[in-house]
Amino acid sequence: MIDAIEKNLQRGVKLLNTISDEQYSDCSVPPYFSSIGNNMRHILDVFSCIFNGLENGNVDFSDRERNELAQVKTESGIAYFNNIIEKLQTVNDADFDKIVQVTDDLGTGKVTTNYTLGSALVQAHSHAIHHYASIGFIINHLGIELPDADFGYNPTTPRK
Repeated sequence: MIDAIEKNLQRGVKLLNTISDEQYSDCSVPPYFSSIGNNMRHILDVFSCIFNGLENGNVDFSDRERNELAQVKTESGIAYFNNIIEKLQTVNDADFDKIVQVTDDLGTGKVTTNYTLGSALVQAHSHAIHHYASIGFIINHLGIELPDADFGYNPTTPRK
């Protein structure tokens, strides 16, 4: 699991190494007018919530860092990716079954439920892939090349 998540996060690093700060922070693409950086920061905030809540067993997905520098400067985005990857590498297979309470606001207020750490990481990984697809839409409209053919594709998505 850790290898798959890290491989996917490295795709983000690869992209950030090939674009400018202007491209990274460009919010001109409709309909959401969100930048590559907004999406990358959001992806990493979700992983950060997991790691911030591990010690006390309470993960709150609504308590995000929202580091503005990480969404406008590629160098800061890369540093955030590397920080998350370092934390990910400290997780052992035996930790996957650890129960954590996960809180999130589903639109009608906060809800808390029990997850395993493994299920929280799987959710964050799937969430990242979903946002990579949104980033792919932005990339296409900005005329930037995808970092690789699998960027934004869920492994279970059929290819035509």
